[in-house]
Amino acid sequence: KNLKLIPKEREKERQTQKMATLSIPISRNFLSPRHSSTRRQGLSIPELRLPVRINCSASKDGSKFEESSSHFKELRNVACGILAVWAVTSASPVIAANQRLPPLSTEPNRCERAFTGNTIGQANGVYDKPIDLRFCDYTNEKSNLKGKSLAAALMSDAKFDGADMTEVVMSKAYAVGASFKGVDFSNAVLDRVSFEKANLQGALFRNAVLSGSTFDEAQLKDAVFEDTIIGYIDLQKLCRNTTISDEGRAELGCR
Repeated sequence: KNLKLIPKEREKERQTQKMATLSIPISRNFLSPRHSSTRRQGLSIPELRLPVRINCSASKDGSKFEESSSHFKELRNVACGILAVWAVTSASPVIAANQRLPPLSTEPNRCERAFTGNTIGQANGVYDKPIDLRFCDYTNEKSNLKGKSLAAALMSDAKFDGADMTEVVMSKAYAVGASFKGVDFSNAVLDRVSFEKANLQGALFRNAVLSGSTFDEAQLKDAVFEDTIIGYIDLQKLCRNTTISDEGRAELGCR
């Protein structure tokens, strides 16, 4: 069966090496010994050719410093520290949030890997090979996902609407922004799953394990939580979701 990718997004380019440069102009008077306390202490500073330029560069392989025409390591370190703080505080929040995820897999049949699942690990989130299901479409899949181990799978922005995922193991899966409308999760192990901003309208969680999972901003209208297994603290957090119907809140025991 040929699976299709959700067209709203395609492969993202890998982040290439980034470099930033900070140039600090320093006047001759500032460096003159007569304006420095070092003269009073009997110390001398080396003569410099002006202008002084300090370059700081950083790459994904690590940070390194380069200096040109400067013997002041302390000044260089301060300048580069300022640059580092500026770079962190001005970084795009979207990019920062995505840095923890690996690049989208280029494996041609990566979506079909959901039909095989992981062969090791399961509930502890360990896997023999990463399962990247991002942007895959499994709408109304009724047979190939049942009972599969998808521990630690990357499922963000994937579509599972109407699928049968009974007894599936999704421990530590990353399903932010995915769509699970009407999915049957009966008897599934869904502990420590990130369901933030996911669409779970009408999903069935009968006798499912939800301990440690997060549902911030998730859509849970008409979701069924009959005999759901969830910890007390996790239950309190889940009950704060205002999209849960009155029947669902009663099944969870929300107060």
